[in-house]
Amino acid sequence: MNTLLLSVSILCLVTTGLIFLLKKIRQPYLIAYMAAGILLGPYMLKVFTGIHEIEIIGEMGILLLMFFLGMEIHIPNHHSLIIKPLVAQGIKILLSLGFAFLIGNFIHLDFRSTILMAILFTFNSTAVVSEFLKKEGRLNTGFGNTLLNILIVQDLLLAPVLTLLKAWSGEHAGIHHLILPVLFCIAVFFLFKKIRNVQEIKLPDFFRTIEKDHDLQVFTGLLICLGFGLLAELIGLSSALGSFIAGVMVGRLKVLNWLEYSLTPFKVFFITLFFVSVGLRLDLDYLYRHYEIILLGTFFVLLSNSVMSVLVFRLLGYNWRESGYGGALLSQTGEFGILALTIAYKTEVIPYELYKAGLCITCLSLLFSTVWITVFKRVGQRIL
Repeated sequence: MNTLLLSVSILCLVTTGLIFLLKKIRQPYLIAYMAAGILLGPYMLKVFTGIHEIEIIGEMGILLLMFFLGMEIHIPNHHSLIIKPLVAQGIKILLSLGFAFLIGNFIHLDFRSTILMAILFTFNSTAVVSEFLKKEGRLNTGFGNTLLNILIVQDLLLAPVLTLLKAWSGEHAGIHHLILPVLFCIAVFFLFKKIRNVQEIKLPDFFRTIEKDHDLQVFTGLLICLGFGLLAELIGLSSALGSFIAGVMVGRLKVLNWLEYSLTPFKVFFITLFFVSVGLRLDLDYLYRHYEIILLGTFFVLLSNSVMSVLVFRLLGYNWRESGYGGALLSQTGEFGILALTIAYKTEVIPYELYKAGLCITCLSLLFSTVWITVFKRVGQRIL
């Protein structure tokens, strides 16, 4: 207990100090969380050595983040706000495959490793993008809705990606692994269509007892959030998508309107742990020995993802300033990229060296993307 208390206290002290520093230079706090993980991780001060445990706890932060996004987001009425993200992600997948095969051919990667690289290009970080959109007050604008819906489409792609990785590893993947997610998505589509213009979902009088009981509200909200996440994961989709769907419904339940304030501290704490776990993964010894290829790979990921996303937004009809900003927001490799890399390595789809390099590049792309976004935005404001 004393060791745990000391470790958490040191984490809070370091994180607070870094936040004050970043506040002075007006940089996002996500950098502080990842930097704290790097400083206190197994490759530097060794305050935290159990990466897996913190990673599991941190994943709850992603569930709560998506839950809150669901509560805040407006379900789009216009078909263009639904079609645009589908078209955008389709174009990005084609561009990602093209980039991956070009690089794979240049550095002589096998077919599976090349496809995995394309998968890493495909997924972006919901946590990073949503934090910037909320900070700018653009979450419920047409541009913000398009971005968020692109990320939701990416969540839907997790099911076929995991099925593919299981098939490559020799694990049997039945047809139900694809049918169940499709049926679930169809059901959710019709549910959203039904409630998109509903200001409040009516519940029986029995549930109104929750409205004045804050303890009951907190645990009811957590049960709904985690329960839908578990259901989505059992079906074969991402748990984050399940918690987002739960948030959309809870946002229309007046009896749980206090829930947003009661769960905010939990969200901040668990999101912090998630980004701390990203920092903990960064193997500084491996980075030092292969810094040239890792830094070059990170820069290429940020640049290529930005270029692809800018092209996508321009094809959707956005001006150069918004396209540039959207490209910067979608520059990094996201949380599901880490998951795909881990599964691919554990199932022996990729070798250890490629796994470590991919993990370092992913972590650095998340860390540097916050600065990348800020620079892109300021340059865009001056030039365009």
